[in-house]
Amino acid sequence: MSDSDGQITTEKRGHVFLIGVDRPAKLNGFTPKMLVELARAYTDFENDAEARAAVLFAHGDHFTAGLDLPKVAPVMREQGHIFPPDLIDPMDMEPPLRTKPVVVAVRGYCYTIGIELMLAADIVVAGAETRFRQHEGARGVMAGGGATLRFVERGGWGEAMKYLLTGDEFDAVEARRIHFIQEVVAPGRDIERALEIATTISEQAPLAVVAMRTNARIALHDGPDAAIADMRPRQRVLANSEDAAEGVRSFEEKRPGNFKGR
Repeated sequence: MSDSDGQITTEKRGHVFLIGVDRPAKLNGFTPKMLVELARAYTDFENDAEARAAVLFAHGDHFTAGLDLPKVAPVMREQGHIFPPDLIDPMDMEPPLRTKPVVVAVRGYCYTIGIELMLAADIVVAGAETRFRQHEGARGVMAGGGATLRFVERGGWGEAMKYLLTGDEFDAVEARRIHFIQEVVAPGRDIERALEIATTISEQAPLAVVAMRTNARIALHDGPDAAIADMRPRQRVLANSEDAAEGVRSFEEKRPGNFKGR
């Protein structure tokens, strides 16, 4: 593979794991190499005991213009998937699945796989200039990374059909209205704000963060009864952890908790 195939960068800042999409000369269009590296980065994050939250962001002015179809299409035809099945699925649909939170910072173009990656994450910050588009229909394929599920989940049927079936572009204000993103910030502040959110998450008790995300996911996918059944045994384990004891101490001593994930 040549340098023109791009790369995925990783970096640790304290307990925050940064994952960068790095092919700015091609609007961060994803190549097969980048897709494999992205899944590997998610897997490294999941397996890093010291990493408590991740930030997915873009190098350059655009999150991504989507897949580099001339490079990716042959892989899709041959394999039927774009991520290695033994690594964490960045789309959060097929096992192995991650357990820790991901915050996404988007800017510029956020097209196709970009939208699917952000909707597969937990929290999204968008620069005010960001433009979104899910236009696989114009390329003769369907959105296969979760858009057909999550557009309906977030925005409802009518909004989902409007943007999935037309491929129309929409802006950050509209993305916020239909619950695709959580914050709109000034251009250039998306990464900074995503890092602030991820850092705040990383300062919480990590076992509790994983437990709450897991229970919420159960509620979403399996319904409230399943989440309620999961709640008491999960809470019992947490209540007997070192972190829970530290939580009580920090409350009594009126200071931030110093959590170890134990």
